[in-house]
Amino acid sequence: MQKLYDTLEKPKRAFLISIMENVQSGNEIERLAESLNLEAAAHEKIRIREKNPKFGMGSGKAESLAQKAAEIKADLMIFDMSLSPSQQRNWEEISGLPVIDRQELIIKIFADRASTKEAELQVRLAELTYLLPRLSHKYIDLSRQRGGRYGTKGAGETKLETDRRKLEKRIHQLEKEIENVGKQRQMQRRQRERNKMRVCAIVGYTNAGKSSLLNALTGADVQAEDKLFVTLDAVTRRLLIAPDKPVLFTDTVGFIRSLPHSLVKAFRSTLEEAALADIIIHILDASDPDIESNYETTMTVLKELGAMDIPTITLLNKIDRLPSAAEPPASAGEGAVSSVTLDEIQNRFPGSIAVSVRNKTGLDALKDRIISMYA
Repeated sequence: MQKLYDTLEKPKRAFLISIMENVQSGNEIERLAESLNLEAAAHEKIRIREKNPKFGMGSGKAESLAQKAAEIKADLMIFDMSLSPSQQRNWEEISGLPVIDRQELIIKIFADRASTKEAELQVRLAELTYLLPRLSHKYIDLSRQRGGRYGTKGAGETKLETDRRKLEKRIHQLEKEIENVGKQRQMQRRQRERNKMRVCAIVGYTNAGKSSLLNALTGADVQAEDKLFVTLDAVTRRLLIAPDKPVLFTDTVGFIRSLPHSLVKAFRSTLEEAALADIIIHILDASDPDIESNYETTMTVLKELGAMDIPTITLLNKIDRLPSAAEPPASAGEGAVSSVTLDEIQNRFPGSIAVSVRNKTGLDALKDRIISMYA
């Protein structure tokens, strides 16, 4: 079975389409496309006034978007929304281009980032789960042409059923393999409990600085870049935070708005590191204009995991990108991207700790807070 994108011609120019109520000021879909080295040929932000099950919007609007895709010579269309299998096929027919929805885009990014056996298993499960209901697209023409005696099956239908069974069997195999990995994690957790070690799970919106924080605290060498979903595996490192107070810090996969359900299911054993932790460190990018939306996204995932009752430390990272109360925005630190001061953000998140992981400032305050919670 080929990977999701093996049949595409590595398109370079993407026509991005966002629904206005889903658009964040940071234009997240542009960053997602950039993560795959796709050029945003254009980004259309639309309001849907007419609901049409064929395209998810009015036919007239669909025709105009398909025409614009042709005018800008786009190689593919990317929708910042979920498309049903039939809608995806309809868009491909009207535009003559490959069409990708938000789910498929994120799954592809995960597939590109997977570097360990566990991550590869999890991503592959998400890929096949996404592909299964879309399998019939490959055989729709053959199915329409099937004939023969009454009650017999055509070649397309037979091939479809055969491939569907193969996919379902492979999905079941992957679920078993991932379940075995989950059992290994349970054994590791029991060992930690016997050693009476406290576990701090680092969670947050993707690219908030989780891996960088783990590196700064423990001297780990986890890959950390200014990209979305650089690391997919739960990486754990030990730190003696005070005499007789060992702490295990676990870096988890980054969260994102509308994370595909198939990925949440596939990465559940990894995400459960947060649900089974003693303390959650919720790290936020203080310089991101969408900080409150990112906070709510992470809290929603934690709620789904049953982790809302775990003691949580809110960490405001990248404060070096913020202006001080006495400085105009232009005087903020190198690479400043926000005009909101730290005081204003801390007022939104009472009890939070301000840090700059890059400059290693504020980390002692974080350690002191953890020590005070070490009971």
